[in-house]
Amino acid sequence: MSRVARLGAFIVTTLAILAVGIFIIGNKQYLFTSTYRLKSQFSNVVGLDLGAGVRVGGVHRGAVSGIELPKQPDGKITVIMDLDSKTHDIIKQDSVASIETEGLLGNEYMAISFGTAAAANVRDGDTIASKPPIAMADLIKKTSDILDSSQQAIKNVTQATANLSSVSAKIDQGQGTIGALINDKSTYRELNQTMEGVHDAVDHAQAGVTDFQDNMEAMKHSFFLRGYFKNRGYEDSAELAKNEIVSLPPGAPEKTFTFEAKQLFDKVDTAKLKNQKSLDASGDFLTDSDFGVAVVTAYSSMEGDTGKNLVLSQGRALVVREYLVEKFGFDDRRLKTLGMGKKSGTSPESGWGAIQILVYPAGTEMPAAKVPQNSPPPKTATELPAGDSPAAVPKPQ
Repeated sequence: MSRVARLGAFIVTTLAILAVGIFIIGNKQYLFTSTYRLKSQFSNVVGLDLGAGVRVGGVHRGAVSGIELPKQPDGKITVIMDLDSKTHDIIKQDSVASIETEGLLGNEYMAISFGTAAAANVRDGDTIASKPPIAMADLIKKTSDILDSSQQAIKNVTQATANLSSVSAKIDQGQGTIGALINDKSTYRELNQTMEGVHDAVDHAQAGVTDFQDNMEAMKHSFFLRGYFKNRGYEDSAELAKNEIVSLPPGAPEKTFTFEAKQLFDKVDTAKLKNQKSLDASGDFLTDSDFGVAVVTAYSSMEGDTGKNLVLSQGRALVVREYLVEKFGFDDRRLKTLGMGKKSGTSPESGWGAIQILVYPAGTEMPAAKVPQNSPPPKTATELPAGDSPAAVPKPQ
């Protein structure tokens, strides 16, 4: 082959290689493909360069064609992307752009998530939302902090193990109280005898408290001391829960009567009525209406002992119920009580409380009865004799 022929072959081969290279580069940069342009803004692009790939759902479908710095220090960097027009149906207005890294130390590229089917299509030149990139330096710093914390935790565990080993050695040698208990049987026997004496003392104290409670209950029924309890509005504490329910019925009452405690009772700390006629309007309503359940609720103020206030509210609900039952003719088994104890905002008169009579419509479910202490459980519906159900009792005429 002549020298001219070899030169011509070299030139043709070089041009072919150059054409293939241009085609490959142009294909990666989408120079020979129909594209559209999108933008996204970031506070930091963490090393993203011009020409970086753009991946849609992990597939390379575009390239970064421009990176513009902000005009003001508080602005954001704008990344311009050229995308294959075939992605126009999966990138929507709610798609999000983010800067990702290939592997742990690879190059950065742009990633765009799929949009939702209901969102509108993006248009050429639109700006989509972005997600802040994760800087590798920050990630390494956090990893270093975690390692430092782990090392400190290991040191603490090592120190605790050493301390525990020292304590175990002292116990094994009989040092200290625990060591004496484990190694010296006489010390254990003495401590055991002491604890038995403490248990006996506690048992005697509990027996004394029980005897005191029994004596107080007997005193309530004593002829000479009955007057003291009667002055408080009731004679027997067992009567407090006789008609009491555990909670209010479900639903809203159809009628509510509210009374200030100072209007009805003689003293701030008693359940003795002084102005019973104020209750007559509620009694007339109960007599004339076909109600389902009525509840006398009593509240005390927020002052004083909680336990005493609860008993006082129970006693006041009891005496109000007794007055209504004795004076007005209606089915008293549908009239219940509920002592609520302390309740803020129940009365403008500090330390007195309030009384409410809540009347619920017919068909209201009767709440469960409160079982008094030291009393047998109430009969179930199958144990009640015929006619004992409150719903079966006709309303007096």
